[in-house]
Amino acid sequence: MGSYVRGLQETDQTQIAVVGGKGAHLGELSRIEGIRVPAGFCVTTDAFRRIKEDVPSIDDRLDRLSRLNPDDREAIRTRSAEIRRTIEGIVIPADLAAAITRALARFGAEAAYAVRSSATAEDLPAASFAGQQDTYLNVVGPAAILQHISRCWASLFTERAVTYRLRNGFDHRQVDMAVVVQQMVFPQAAGVLFTADPVTSNRKVTFVEASFGLGEALVSGLVNADVYKVRDGDIVAKAVATKQRAIVASPAGGTQEHSIGPAQQDEPALTDAQVVRLAQLGRRIEAHFGCPQDIEWCLVDDGFQIVQSRPITTLFPIPAADDEENHVYVSVGHGQMMTDPMKPLGIAFWQLTALPPMHEAAGRLFVDVTERLASPASRAGLLDVLGRGDPLIRDALQTILERDGFIPSLPDEGPVEPVPGVAPATIETDPALVTELIKRSEASIAAVKRDIRTKSGSALLDFILADIQELRRILFDPQSHQVIMAAMQATWWLNEQLQDWLGEKNAADTLTQSVPHNVTSEMGLSLLDVADVIRPHPEVVAFLHDVGDDEGFLDELTTFAGGQEARDAIWAYLDRYGMRCVGEIDITRPRWAERPATLLPVIRSNIENFELGAGKRRFEQGRQEAIKKERELLERLRALPDGDRKAEETKRMIDRVRTFTGYREYPKYGIVSRYFVYKQALLDEAERLVQADVLREKEDIFFLRFQELHDVVRTNQVDHELIRRRRDAFRSYEALTPPRVLTSDGEAIAGTYRRDDMPTGALVGLPVSAGTIEGRARVVLDIAKADLEPGDILVTAYTDPSWSPLFVAVTGLVTEVGGLMTHGAVIAREYGLPAVVGVENATQRIQDGQRIRVNGTDGYVEILPRGRRSVLAGAGSADA
Repeated sequence: MGSYVRGLQETDQTQIAVVGGKGAHLGELSRIEGIRVPAGFCVTTDAFRRIKEDVPSIDDRLDRLSRLNPDDREAIRTRSAEIRRTIEGIVIPADLAAAITRALARFGAEAAYAVRSSATAEDLPAASFAGQQDTYLNVVGPAAILQHISRCWASLFTERAVTYRLRNGFDHRQVDMAVVVQQMVFPQAAGVLFTADPVTSNRKVTFVEASFGLGEALVSGLVNADVYKVRDGDIVAKAVATKQRAIVASPAGGTQEHSIGPAQQDEPALTDAQVVRLAQLGRRIEAHFGCPQDIEWCLVDDGFQIVQSRPITTLFPIPAADDEENHVYVSVGHGQMMTDPMKPLGIAFWQLTALPPMHEAAGRLFVDVTERLASPASRAGLLDVLGRGDPLIRDALQTILERDGFIPSLPDEGPVEPVPGVAPATIETDPALVTELIKRSEASIAAVKRDIRTKSGSALLDFILADIQELRRILFDPQSHQVIMAAMQATWWLNEQLQDWLGEKNAADTLTQSVPHNVTSEMGLSLLDVADVIRPHPEVVAFLHDVGDDEGFLDELTTFAGGQEARDAIWAYLDRYGMRCVGEIDITRPRWAERPATLLPVIRSNIENFELGAGKRRFEQGRQEAIKKERELLERLRALPDGDRKAEETKRMIDRVRTFTGYREYPKYGIVSRYFVYKQALLDEAERLVQADVLREKEDIFFLRFQELHDVVRTNQVDHELIRRRRDAFRSYEALTPPRVLTSDGEAIAGTYRRDDMPTGALVGLPVSAGTIEGRARVVLDIAKADLEPGDILVTAYTDPSWSPLFVAVTGLVTEVGGLMTHGAVIAREYGLPAVVGVENATQRIQDGQRIRVNGTDGYVEILPRGRRSVLAGAGSADA
């Protein structure tokens, strides 16, 4: 058919550059045995490029378009409309028009057609462009078809498509437009089919929506559809809707709405047998493309025709398994306060460091808990430990256990590997244990800093691999583990016994304020000390206020009065804490020492909002509150029957928790301290590889696994294509949200809080630090953009240790992810901040600037009506 026109039968999925995503997919579909696709042809991207040549100063216009801010809707609207008008106004050259009308003649020049745009960046596995361009139905006659082809070309520049490309980094010039012209089908029923359940992501469930007439009624939301779920050839769920309207072909061309008679409104659009047959077709298409598909179908005379199929890009991938058995995976990121994707080198380091084997999916890590759930001996302990940390994980696992046969119950035979945290910790309450553990770890880090300096090339990677064994020895030292477990078990004991004896909720929260040796809370308070050094020097304060995010600001400081002292104070802070950053378990993330400007908003806030000595005062105030709480509790206990014994046991547990709980934060500090030493040495090595023209940029090493990096260093050869693919994959992972619990069927199970004692409309979460506070919500997703004032409540997705400098400036905390013993919770208790974690979608449900009330004792957040202040406002963390 020539270079401007190509028959659907002649195209396949390798030809996206020629016929666009939709055309390539339809061509490929038409090759699958048993799949019927309406006949037709594609007007190729050559035709579009020919038209583009006739657009006056097209390059300048596209340049201006790419420079626009994706949020500048007015400019996008004006510029894109101008390009659309120009394209639609161009007369199609005679030879191109003739090629199209010849193709039409083969199928019937006066027949009705569907004319659909097919962009080259559409329907790619990593970019869901669904609905970005246009489709025209029931177009009759060559003149009308040519006009609608022009409209499709112009639809590459709709506001929505332009904004999408600007946001996602697609170059307007790199995207071309083909057009699919297909014979129109006039179906009795039409709809969509997903070969995975779009709500739960279960890959074994086919989800079908059906309505009368053309599928456009359903896609545009005009009608409620019948909904079916099919699993293993059986309909497992069915809901027939009342369908009052349909969209049908209009005799004059185009489409029109049509009212459905009362007798037919509640009839199903498909028979059950048709639904099952359709699901089988869906599975055949999915098998051909090798990934779950979103399919549009039509029913014509009891036969199904497929008019569209594209990959579902929103599903979270399933960790690879080497068997066909059922598996249950628990997210590592939810426990580590890091649900963003990690780069391949980051994953490799964490897998080398961690104890349990970890499985990867979409740049996240998961632990397979199937065996422990299957064995009655370990099941209860696993649910107890995971549930204490995060009730949503326990609930999700409980949901799976209640299903018939998903997890086979193993016979309860012989000893099983114990679940960490179940056996009681037996060590004595001795502060010297903690100081000795910290001393050993610091000596070990000093040794690795010293010894790594002389290493390079393969010897460096061998050295790091050997040193990770030393890191593991320190991490999994039985004494270290006992100290952490003793603190957690004492916390649980205090909360349970004091609730039982005194009706006191979460008593350990106040008792663990300002404990010794907590490296994470010290990090937050030390930044107050840095502000104390800077505050007396107005020139430095003014400079830091205006410097923006210029990473060279430290060198400029010395030109101002007091600048040397300020620089020394910041450097001393970075020397102790500069290895930290958001998402620090991923070695590839930029550290504060690499990007010190990240800390500027917090330093500025501390200078403005606090006075000299605030760090020490804050610590002492927390210590006094804990002492006062201890006295009050022991006094109340002594007044009870058998009170002296109860008071004595409680005092022992309070001493235990205050002695050991600060150390809980130390192992992570040890890991990231070592990681930063490794990272600096590896980046020096990467610089050598850049100089030798092996790598294009130093950061390329982040997209290699450890062994691959070892091979590159050894051979001086690298697979650039592999690095490019992994960069693209990483970008696509950033759009996905990892589930807490995932099955091998791909089903994401969120879990729910089974609590009915909540105020109406409250957002439910896990109470991790007692007290109730009201204030202004500050929704902060990037620590470098934090703009906090005294009295604000921090609302964010997750808080790993790097967020703790912000905690000194706020009065409460709400996060989407977290558990009782995760970093944010530990530090909130230490600073006496009421906190609720695990609040699903908190950063979307709470708007920045809204007034909210956080109840950290009972675990919920209320959004308050505007302008309302209550008796609680300004009451600090006083319990209400």
